[in-house]
Amino acid sequence: MAFRTEKDTMGTVQVPAAAYWGAQTQRSIENFPIAQDINRMPMEVIRAFAYLKHAAALTNRDAGVLPADKARLIGQVCDEILAGTLDDQFPLVVWQTGSGTQSNMNVNEVIAYRGHVLQGGALTDEKKVLTPNDDVNKSQSSNDTFPT
Repeated sequence: MAFRTEKDTMGTVQVPAAAYWGAQTQRSIENFPIAQDINRMPMEVIRAFAYLKHAAALTNRDAGVLPADKARLIGQVCDEILAGTLDDQFPLVVWQTGSGTQSNMNVNEVIAYRGHVLQGGALTDEKKVLTPNDDVNKSQSSNDTFPT
C-alpha cells in the first residue's frame, strides 16, 4: 500500500495515499485499534455530521464568515457523504473520546480533502482549497457537534 505524509501540530504521520482523511483520523485509527471490523462508528452518525456541516457552511456563508464558493464545495461533499459514495472514508470505531472529537475531525478532513480533489487538487498538495478546522469546522466545537 502506498502512503503520503500528513503534517499537523503533533508532527507527521503516514496516511494511505488514496484516503481522503488526514493526520488526526490516522492517529485515531492507530490509537484505538479496538475491534475495528465490528465497532465502526455507525454511518447514521456520519451522515448526521454531513447534515450539520452543510447547515453550518450555509449559516457561515450567510453570516459573511465563509466565502460562498467554499460553502458550496462543503455542501457538494456533504451530498456525496449522504449518498453513501464516501462510506469507506470513515474507518473510526465507536471507542473514542466522549465528545466524538475523532469522528468530527474525520468528517472535517474528508470534506476538506475531497473538496480539494474536486477542485483539481492532489491529496499530496501541502496547501488545500479547504481546511478541516478553519473552513469545515468553522463556528463549531466537537463538544457541540457530536451531541447535536
